[in-house]
Amino acid sequence: MSVTHAPYLSIPLPNGARISLVMTMPFFLIHVAALAAIWVKFRWSYLIACAIVFAVRMFFVSAGYHRYFSHRAFKTSRAFQFVIAWIAESSAQKGILWWAAHHRHHHRFSDQDEDLHSPTLFGFFWAHIGWIISDRYNQTRNEYIGDFARYPELRWLNTYHLVPPVVLAVALYLVGGWGMFIWGFCVSTVLLWHNTFTINSLAHLIGKRRYATTDTSRNHWLLALTTFGWMKGHFTGAHPVKSAVQTMVIGALAAGAAFGLARALGKS
Repeated sequence: MSVTHAPYLSIPLPNGARISLVMTMPFFLIHVAALAAIWVKFRWSYLIACAIVFAVRMFFVSAGYHRYFSHRAFKTSRAFQFVIAWIAESSAQKGILWWAAHHRHHHRFSDQDEDLHSPTLFGFFWAHIGWIISDRYNQTRNEYIGDFARYPELRWLNTYHLVPPVVLAVALYLVGGWGMFIWGFCVSTVLLWHNTFTINSLAHLIGKRRYATTDTSRNHWLLALTTFGWMKGHFTGAHPVKSAVQTMVIGALAAGAAFGLARALGKS
């Protein structure tokens, strides 16, 4: 199901989908704000905040959105499940149920006509960014996520998915003003978005294939590092716990490296 927008307020795409200029305005404004960092008086605290906020959210996108909610690779308590969902949603990548349901659908139809974002079938732009900002997939595919949709707190978060990122943005502004907001939220969010998006685009075009599958999914060491352990190669028979531990270990190493670099720069 898609939402129809007035033609003069949207951009048509070759596949028939449209990008609403109104609904995507915050997305583009955050990119513009991130570029404004060039004119913000530089402080090491801004860079450190950017690295930490990026690292924490990237970890929870990879371990939360992906490993836990999409693939159920590990178990946790209901309370911490909510914490995972909240921090993952602070990445501003739509609702937790929306994200996981669409990812499960992608795995079922990877690189087939029903796939949501195959770069080999629909092009790099659509796979990287077009599909998520278009009007085609706004609705949550509830039939794919019934196991988590039974929790009312997750349904609330899914509906009001802008609450976590707005809370984070306001908190950063209150802590350090506009400079902290631009670096800590806008710059880190843009980096976070495009790191995540490369998994749908580049990870089907570059890297090595670990398993013999019918799709084009691949693993690349650099993408795994920047997304904190996101191994794209689709698999059959691989142990989910082993995959989750892999995410945790690589994520911890990458987060530690990012924090250590930022701390070292701050002292230089």
